[in-house]
Amino acid sequence: MATVGFLHTADAHVRTFRDLLHQRDETVTDRHLVDTGLLAAARARGAAAVRGAVADRLRRLVAEGADVVVVTCSETGPEAERVGAEAGLRVLRVDRPMAEAAVLAGRRIALVSSLTEAAATLAPLLREAAAAAGRTVELVDVHCPGTWGAFESGDLVTYSAAVADAVRRGVRAVEPAVDVVVLAQASMVGAAPLLRDLHVPVLTSPRLAVEAAVELVVPVGR
Repeated sequence: MATVGFLHTADAHVRTFRDLLHQRDETVTDRHLVDTGLLAAARARGAAAVRGAVADRLRRLVAEGADVVVVTCSETGPEAERVGAEAGLRVLRVDRPMAEAAVLAGRRIALVSSLTEAAATLAPLLREAAAAAGRTVELVDVHCPGTWGAFESGDLVTYSAAVADAVRRGVRAVEPAVDVVVLAQASMVGAAPLLRDLHVPVLTSPRLAVEAAVELVVPVGR
């Protein structure tokens, strides 16, 4: 039986990704490891400082049977991919499938973040994905200041609403209009349903990452 592992830096992500995986394919099992200290350490000292800890958590999930590991923290994702490549582990950073979809959706991309580190991590990935697809993109930064505290405290309703309000104001203020909105962090998934009035695609990373992970472990046409 195929198994997808998930490395999280917040407890709230466990239910989100478990539900998405079961909606996508009930035959795929899941393993979750939460280490809330990884994000705090990465923000304080840089992602490279948690490389060893990330490697340890990835190996632990693989030892528990994970055929591929999705790293749901955008900040530690790049280090996790490098560790995976060096160690021969299948690792998928949560925002890669979203970045690949975004560059195909339009040239002007609103890059939304509640943590500046998340935008700084995703921007190079979007440019990398655009280059691989032979596209040219323009990134429009949309920040959601003062919203992260609500997520840290577990108030996901307030967090999602505040993010959606900030996105709506930010996107409507730019000219020319953006073609697609990218929510940089998995934590922002709850804001997407609140932004249907924007009339442009609003991409989030969790569902796209789960779909990509399942495609890696489930035989085509099974």
